[in-house]
Amino acid sequence: MAVKLNKPALEHARSLVRAGKVVRDERDAWSEDAPSASDENAYVDKHGWTEYSHWHLGIDTDKTDETKGHYEFPFGDFTKVHRCAVISLESRAAQFDHDDIAKAAKELLELIDKD
Repeated sequence: MAVKLNKPALEHARSLVRAGKVVRDERDAWSEDAPSASDENAYVDKHGWTEYSHWHLGIDTDKTDETKGHYEFPFGDFTKVHRCAVISLESRAAQFDHDDIAKAAKELLELIDKD
């Protein structure tokens, strides 16, 4: 599996945080706050794969572009960045040695917590 940092998604996340579009919640909240599969499908149907990609810090280059499996490490609910998602993805990225994604998530978390 070749997962790389999705730089446009990172910029999207940063701009959302700077605009105040953040849910400042606790780590364990992501299991309840994460979009469901049907929410993801509806988002893709309405906005397309490029917009969907902007909500994931990782891209699995071994998987086909227009599949959900191509996109990893979600950080929000398609409207706001969730602090709990960023904490979760930082931990998972580090666990699987995706150091660039873990570092980006840590920096994003610092930006969220700065305010």
